[in-house]
Amino acid sequence: GLDHRGTPVQGRLKSHSRERGIGGPRKTSSPVHSIMPQTLGPTPVYVRTGHQSCYPLPSTIQGLQVNEESPKSVSSPCATRKEETKSGQEDVKSSTEEPAEVEARERLVLSNFSRMNTNSSDEFFQATNHAEQTFRKMETYLQHKQLCDVLLIAGDHKIPAHRLVLSAVSDYFAAMFTSDVREAKQEEIKMEGVDPEALRSLVHFAYTGVLELKEETIESLLAAACLLQLSQVIQVCCSFLMKQLHPSNCLGIRSFADAQGCVDLLNVAHNYTMEHFLEVIQNQEFLLLPTAEIVKLLSSDDINVPDEETIFQALMMWVRYDVQHRQKDLGVLLAYIRLPLLPPQLLADLENNKMFSNDLECQKLLMEAMKYHLLPERRPMFQSPRTKPRKSTVGALYAVGGMDATKGSTTIEKYDLRTNTWVQVGVMNGRRLQFGVAVIDNKLYVVGGRDGLKTSNMVECYNPLTKVWSTMPPMSTHRHGLGIAVLEGPMYAVGGHDGWSYLNTVERWDPQARQWNYVASMSTPRSTMGVTALNGKLFAVGGRDGSSCLRSMECFDPHTNKWSMCAPMSKRRGGVGVATYNNFLYAVGGHDAPASNHCSRLSDCVERYDPKTDTWTTVSSLSIPRDAVGVCLLGDRLYAVGGYDGQSYLSTVESYDAQNNEWTEEVHLNIGRAGACVVVVVKLP
Repeated sequence: GLDHRGTPVQGRLKSHSRERGIGGPRKTSSPVHSIMPQTLGPTPVYVRTGHQSCYPLPSTIQGLQVNEESPKSVSSPCATRKEETKSGQEDVKSSTEEPAEVEARERLVLSNFSRMNTNSSDEFFQATNHAEQTFRKMETYLQHKQLCDVLLIAGDHKIPAHRLVLSAVSDYFAAMFTSDVREAKQEEIKMEGVDPEALRSLVHFAYTGVLELKEETIESLLAAACLLQLSQVIQVCCSFLMKQLHPSNCLGIRSFADAQGCVDLLNVAHNYTMEHFLEVIQNQEFLLLPTAEIVKLLSSDDINVPDEETIFQALMMWVRYDVQHRQKDLGVLLAYIRLPLLPPQLLADLENNKMFSNDLECQKLLMEAMKYHLLPERRPMFQSPRTKPRKSTVGALYAVGGMDATKGSTTIEKYDLRTNTWVQVGVMNGRRLQFGVAVIDNKLYVVGGRDGLKTSNMVECYNPLTKVWSTMPPMSTHRHGLGIAVLEGPMYAVGGHDGWSYLNTVERWDPQARQWNYVASMSTPRSTMGVTALNGKLFAVGGRDGSSCLRSMECFDPHTNKWSMCAPMSKRRGGVGVATYNNFLYAVGGHDAPASNHCSRLSDCVERYDPKTDTWTTVSSLSIPRDAVGVCLLGDRLYAVGGYDGQSYLSTVESYDAQNNEWTEEVHLNIGRAGACVVVVVKLP
């Protein structure tokens, strides 16, 4: 037989509207949703088609108005019966499709009537509100318990109804009453596990299309609607609950949506919980969660927190709420905390904490995290899900300026890993090309560059929080095509072109003294090279020297103020993008061509440099060649942003997973950019 047991409402939500304090949402009345559109009074339609203009006699219309509910066919006095002709035999639909007849058609509306007349004496009548009037009549029968042929029993409530009406609205009842099951013929049907008042409301909705939604009863109404397969009701109930989401109830709504199989509501409630996690953990719902639900939260990459320590402290707060029963699960739960990303001093304190020292599993996890900090050179060997930072903790990726289809973009786009979106967040003060950008104290420093043929020594600072630009002291040398990097506090401006010649000079910006000073020059003049910091040294990679692209790389030691040559790359590269990850340096994309040859050979090649062995290794290639590509580390992936493929400025972005040695396509920039400066700003307060 057909199983028609309802799903019991488990963990019913409490009403939080009175507990949210002054800032919380408050309701003064419960909304009434009318899903069936209301119409004003009976409006019969009486439409004429054909060639002749015909008017019904007043007595005919009066006769129809007297008895609207049972309209009769009325002959027009001016309709002339003709002999059988071709036009008289045409179908009505076919005749209305002829353009000449469409132009000749006349329409007359008299006292809410329109007439449709063929070339015969037959006429057709349609009442536009016929269905609504029929349902109103059915509702009247229900109110007087007339012609009812089924009795729904929920608890101690007995609710009469008509099978036809229930089947017309509910797929559940339609399947029950039209199938060869026992209930199809029973006069009384027990609806077990269904809230009686919710069932009564839904039966009323079946006749009227009107439903009252209240916070106190919304979950029982939704549970019953899910059982009866009332898609419209499910939709409006879910929308109602989405509007009620609050840090004090989102976990309950999330759990309820999961139990009812309401996927859209579940996703919205889950995303709300992730977004407002810091507020959610301050509420009773969080402390009352079962272990399985805590695991779901801790395992998510999408929690919006400033750092991993925040999640660890939330877990400890949950454990302490019921230490007696929850401490036994601590070892299992701690595996979902990314302990290697906690501060080392906190890990040292935990090692001697009684709550952890007596748990062998906890000790193993703490030892793993301590090794990650004590042996940084071995971190590539320690990679695991616990070393992967959560999306909200890695900061935001900024793409600044670059060449585009308009010969130079001035916009700044920001990529948020958690929301997976690029958003324009600012505009530069003027057009610049081949400039450099570095981040100091969460501010973007835009250095040098050129506007057309004029090379600049200008330095500007952009504050992402206030979106305000400020002018800084200029460099001593005008530079475009320079490389910029921050090493142990100071910022370095390396090489480039001054408008006349390729440069090997290097300047250092001291943030405390707020001035630029020259340091030792490179051995080779370079422009459009890659510059990055690794293991306390500054690396200048590839570039152009005026005659050709370069394979060579040299590094600067700030303590000795000397540059030294390193192993060369396997390929010559100008316009190369560089970044570091896990004690390796990566060189990405670029081009290889003599200065006189404009038909550059563009590269999709990616090489990895190991400073311990002074060797280069070729790794997985980009999906497409990218010259003047922006490269930066975000979280545990390298991002290759934009560039030029020989035909167009690219908006495409791809990321490199070093553990699996593969590139993955990511969400695109809003505009194509080549030579955009790409940097990461850590989580802003």
